[in-house]
Amino acid sequence: MKDSILKNNSTNEIVCGDIPIIEFDNELKAIIEPSKIMSKIDIPECAVACFFGEVIEKLKNEGKAKLIMNLQTEMGNHPLYEVKYLGKKIAVFHPGVGAPIAAILLERVIALGCNKFIACGGAGVLNKEIAVGHIVVPDCAIRDEGTSYHYIEPSREVYASIEGVRAMESVLTKHKCRYIIGKTWTTDAIYRETPKKVKIRKSEGCLTVEMEAAAFFAISQFRKVILGQLLCGGDDVSCEEWDARREISREEIRENLFWYAVEACLEIKGA
Repeated sequence: MKDSILKNNSTNEIVCGDIPIIEFDNELKAIIEPSKIMSKIDIPECAVACFFGEVIEKLKNEGKAKLIMNLQTEMGNHPLYEVKYLGKKIAVFHPGVGAPIAAILLERVIALGCNKFIACGGAGVLNKEIAVGHIVVPDCAIRDEGTSYHYIEPSREVYASIEGVRAMESVLTKHKCRYIIGKTWTTDAIYRETPKKVKIRKSEGCLTVEMEAAAFFAISQFRKVILGQLLCGGDDVSCEEWDARREISREEIRENLFWYAVEACLEIKGA
């Protein structure tokens, strides 16, 4: 396979190579721009991208989530809510599952006016010693997905916003929560987490595997917003035999993680 040339710096022209996904274009303006289809509105600058549908449903049922608007896709409506915490307003939305849909929704919320984000969700663990519910703060993600390559130049890793990581550390320390900071593996293919790939990722220092972090971190860099992510340990993929670990309830764990995310987002400095 011949080497791929990503960019001719003298002409700013993309040169096609053997692998399309790494033909990065640093042109800032795209044909479809979120800011052209979504106008800024009166919205909190802080937003939590919550992967826990039942937590959002509970907020809605208890009257704690006020609908701001529906973000429409071919899959239907994706509600964007306003939630109050200690007198402060914050936007909350479910980003879907997988980097492409999560990127679409994150882009739209940024276009509406939010610029500080904490995502919270679950993740598979690559070390069985990481218990169900144990909190992991990813400061770096292995880019084994496709979305991030359209936002920043090809690289093996992409980093979370340091301001987001610091805010999460502050909140977790205040609440005396045990947590680990480390690397996560972002993949597009949940059914292709093979033993060989798991072994490689573990050797690189990955603690968890999920489907969105690398894309989130790349988008935040491209759009110049702050974004961090909170993960809680879920199923165990560290051995050849998958352990779903479903016997352990996650309800309280997930709700607590959401409120830590809210608090951390409101603590973010900068942007």
